[in-house]
Amino acid sequence: MFFFKKSADLPTPEQALPGRAQPLPTAERHFVNGHALKGPYPEGFQTAIFGLGCFWGAERKFWQTPGVWVTAVGYINGITPNPTYEETCTGLTGHAEAVLVVFDPAVVSYDALLKLFWESHDPTQGMRQGNDVGTTYRSGVYLTSPEQRAPAQASKAAYEAALKAKGFSAITTEIVDAPTFYFAEGYHQQYLAKNPNGYCGLGGTGVSCPIGTGVAA
Repeated sequence: MFFFKKSADLPTPEQALPGRAQPLPTAERHFVNGHALKGPYPEGFQTAIFGLGCFWGAERKFWQTPGVWVTAVGYINGITPNPTYEETCTGLTGHAEAVLVVFDPAVVSYDALLKLFWESHDPTQGMRQGNDVGTTYRSGVYLTSPEQRAPAQASKAAYEAALKAKGFSAITTEIVDAPTFYFAEGYHQQYLAKNPNGYCGLGGTGVSCPIGTGVAA
C-alpha cells in the first residue's frame, strides 16, 4: 500500500470521482471469527470508527482486542459514493481508510478503544502515516453517537499534552460525526489474517495515552 503516493490536498466536489449508486460486494463474514460483517449485531453492542493509516494493520489491532465482536475495513468522510480501492488510491474520492469496530461495552469501553487508537499510530503527521503518504491515510475519529464526542475530544486533549511533553507537534486528527461508511472489497477484509506476512505500516509514537491512568475521558 505504500507504493501509492497521493496528494496532501483533499479534492473539491468538482474534482471528485463520480463513483456509483450500488455498494461494492464485500465479504459476508469475518475471516477470523465468522461473525457477520454487516450485522445484525448483538443487542446492546456499540460501534466505533477509526482512521489511523493503512487499514490492514489498523483492523488487526482491533479484532485482537477482547470485547470486540467484529471489525471491517472501509472508506469514510469523502465525496465519491461507493468508491473502489483503486479510486481511493488516486486521492480523488476524499475518503480516509478506516476500521469499523463493533464492541460489547460490558467487556471493553469506548475509552479503551480510544487509547488503543491513539497509541497505535502517530496522530501528528497530517495527511500521511509513516511511509504512506496522502489524504487516505489521515487520522480520524468518526463519531457514531453523540455520547462519543466528549470522550473523543477529551482523549485528544490528554494525548496531545502527553505528546507535546515528549517533543511532538499538535495532533492533526479529525473528530467528526460519522458519515456513510463504505465497506471495502472482500479481499481487504481481515487482510493480515489471510496474508500474515502482508504489509503493515502501522507504528505508534511510543508515548502512552493517559486514559485509564488518572485522566478521565
